[in-house]
Amino acid sequence: MSLEEYFRTTEGIGILATSDSEGNVDVAVYSRPYVIEENKIAFSMLERTSFANICFNPKAAYMFIEHGEGYNGKRLYLVKSGEETNQQRIEEIKSQRPKRHRSQTESARHFVYFTVEKNRPLVD
Repeated sequence: MSLEEYFRTTEGIGILATSDSEGNVDVAVYSRPYVIEENKIAFSMLERTSFANICFNPKAAYMFIEHGEGYNGKRLYLVKSGEETNQQRIEEIKSQRPKRHRSQTESARHFVYFTVEKNRPLVD
């Protein structure tokens, strides 16, 4: 199953792990990624800790835990490959997918692209 189909059809919760330039790790609940190509995904990010970390250290990990019994899901190992800051373009991209959650803040958004270096099951 492709990443696009997986994230379109599978319910669950996502967690993004990043670290700053000194190796201090942060973990945050994140929505499912936008699948751009099979090995390229993106997240809409506010100017918070995860975004600040990715500016200093381009590597991150995303864990998606499927709803249901057992330990099913994916672990994606990521490297930042680009960024979109044009708010109009970001809204165009985001409008292609139903809104699940709305942020209460009006901070600037960034649409950050990542290359998927490794795609592993939640439990090997």
